[in-house]
Amino acid sequence: MIALIQRVTEASVSVAGERIGAIGPGLLALVGVRPADDEQTAQRLLERLLDYRVFADTEGRMNRSLSDTGGGLLLVPQFTLAADTRKGNRPGFSTAAEPAQAARLFEHLCAIARAGHPQVATGRFGARMQVALVNDGPVTFWLQTPENV
Repeated sequence: MIALIQRVTEASVSVAGERIGAIGPGLLALVGVRPADDEQTAQRLLERLLDYRVFADTEGRMNRSLSDTGGGLLLVPQFTLAADTRKGNRPGFSTAAEPAQAARLFEHLCAIARAGHPQVATGRFGARMQVALVNDGPVTFWLQTPENV
């Protein structure tokens, strides 16, 4: 799985003008699913999301994680992250999971996130969404599991 994470002071996601998820300070994670991904991949991605140290400690260093701060986590499905962009001027999507698999794994990720973290909001798989955010820093990282991909 792939996550493009951004440290935010606030973020929200809307569908058809209705806000369906919002957080204050925390992480926005745009999530892509690849064909080889499974429940273990989702579990590992969640561990990395919750434990990745991107928040400042008392000395201003990035030494605190989302688990440490208790901040919000906004998970938004984004299949385009798994696109093949190696050649040409148009992305290919053969490197992205089929919609049924991707939906199942995204929903699994959301469920285990809600079970393990107090503030979780989500986008809606397959919907046309509008994502609003205030990137704090800016701080943006690319995470993927397995890490050796």
